[in-house]
Amino acid sequence: MPRPIRTLAAAAAALLLATACNSASTGGTSEKAGPSGSSVRGVTADAIKVGGIVSMTTASGYSKKDTDLGAKARYDRANAEGGINGRRIDYLGAEDDGQDPARNLAAARKLVQQDKVFAVSPMSSVTFAGADFLDGRKVPTVGWGTLPSFCGPRHIYGFNGCLVPTPGGTLNQTWPEGLAAVLGGSRGRSVALIAGDNDAGKFGIRTFTQGFKAAGFQVPYAKAVVPATSMPSDWSAYTKEILRSGPGGRAPDAVVSVMQTPYNIGLFTALKRAGYRGLLSDPTDYDPGLLEKDATKQALDGVHVLLQFQPFEADSPAMRQFKADIRKAAGDKDVPLNMHMMTGYMSADLFLSIAEKAGKDLTVESFQKAADGFSDTGTLVGDRAEPKGQKESFGCGALVRLKDGRYEVAVPFRCYPPIPFG
Repeated sequence: MPRPIRTLAAAAAALLLATACNSASTGGTSEKAGPSGSSVRGVTADAIKVGGIVSMTTASGYSKKDTDLGAKARYDRANAEGGINGRRIDYLGAEDDGQDPARNLAAARKLVQQDKVFAVSPMSSVTFAGADFLDGRKVPTVGWGTLPSFCGPRHIYGFNGCLVPTPGGTLNQTWPEGLAAVLGGSRGRSVALIAGDNDAGKFGIRTFTQGFKAAGFQVPYAKAVVPATSMPSDWSAYTKEILRSGPGGRAPDAVVSVMQTPYNIGLFTALKRAGYRGLLSDPTDYDPGLLEKDATKQALDGVHVLLQFQPFEADSPAMRQFKADIRKAAGDKDVPLNMHMMTGYMSADLFLSIAEKAGKDLTVESFQKAADGFSDTGTLVGDRAEPKGQKESFGCGALVRLKDGRYEVAVPFRCYPPIPFG
């Protein structure tokens, strides 16, 4: 029996770090296909049933609800084009786990035991307590690989690979190399890293400290100290320490926050009020909807946001298709694009691409066989390959900067060689 996923709970998200996850394991049995795949859970002669799990509501107000819209947009296009090997996608929509481990597991159980889905895609949350259950039941699952559950289990895939390195794995260098490009090099430059006080935050600090040092930065401050379940009302204790952490007691050249949007707004506002003029960066605040409020727009002005997909500002055929699909799924309305839409869209896209390769006789076994030799190029997340993606990220990304109320590309989308994690 594979090592239970809960033994990896000390590791966690490189992005969107928040709560540590619990897990529960259960056994599973192989399901074999009959004629036209009719005996396979969630597969009939003319349809494939798929569901999702997304944190649509959270205590902090942070929401990934548009992940569901992104997935729907991609499944709708697949159906409009004739489905997958003659089968339409019956997408049930996403269950809301409320960023709660118990609800995440309950959602996974419901989708499999009650709704009888073949696959779960997307899965986007800061907790993945249902991972052991889904893997044990051999449910193909695709989502944002920011949790250790996306790195190793046989049936679980990150849409842009495994973002949480394990011993013997690799680190994605998009963020350090991107910021080095913005700063004109890393030599003599210092970076302060801050995250939430939980297992996820501590692991994130460990990985990014290694990554930034490998890129040539000094890292005088790297702490997971912000309460993960209660956002501070007073950030002065953190800002004072950060602003004195650079060489000679000076402010660091860059402050990198590995936290969610509400926390970033509080921290960045406090740093600016304290007179900080260096570079600010995070992995979550690429969302035009954030610009609707003046206070939020001011707090995030000048911030460089890490992306692991092509920026919406890119004029590529794939991006034009994405925008057209989102608009159609939104009822032919122009809606503000955000990274959660991309998460849902590309999770669905990876599932569809592997299922297409699996052929007409779709079973868990044929899906896994197709995944084992899967690769493609030029997607919105770069070049993809499995099972490589279950051990490391696809290594691609960009940086965008919020300036004068709009996002602009600061570092174009490209792929960077990974470094060994140790």
